[in-house]
Amino acid sequence: MVFFVKLIRNVYLKHWKWRRFQIGKNFHAGRSVQLWAKNNISIGNDFYIGRFSQIENDAVIGNHVIMGNHVALVGKYDHHYQQPGTPIRLASAIRDKDYNWKGLGLTTTIEDDVWVGYGSTIMQGVTIHQGSIIAAGSVVTKDVEAYSIYGGNPARKIANRFNTPEELERHCLILQQSGKKNE
Repeated sequence: MVFFVKLIRNVYLKHWKWRRFQIGKNFHAGRSVQLWAKNNISIGNDFYIGRFSQIENDAVIGNHVIMGNHVALVGKYDHHYQQPGTPIRLASAIRDKDYNWKGLGLTTTIEDDVWVGYGSTIMQGVTIHQGSIIAAGSVVTKDVEAYSIYGGNPARKIANRFNTPEELERHCLILQQSGKKNE
């Protein structure tokens, strides 16, 4: 019964509430997830986003991506904080139709096979390359190398995802043979 309720909820979210976005097969969103973008969000197949997470900017997300609970993709320039004579709270915001300041056209990209840990924040315009892991509680302000592990505030490279180049090559070969690389 619980499986059926989750299935119906995910179908409702994908095909009704967030119908203006492109969302692939096997989509799951936990409770209280929020999606908003000035222009578009595109999500690949086999995507999971945990409870209380939010995507608040234009984003392209690949296949086989998992985001833990309380993950946020947020804008760098959501408010025109340099608007003379205007308190930040009252300044123009990216959600306004006539907004014409920084941040327009910046897209966050999360490539295939990425895991974003609990409570992480990804800033607008960043690219997290294929196969990477973002440690819990990290704040990602710059691009992330492929098949690497990043953590901290600001996030920095901690390690490679695989111990040896041979393990990485084997992983990529298995994905390619199974058809899951660009599914």
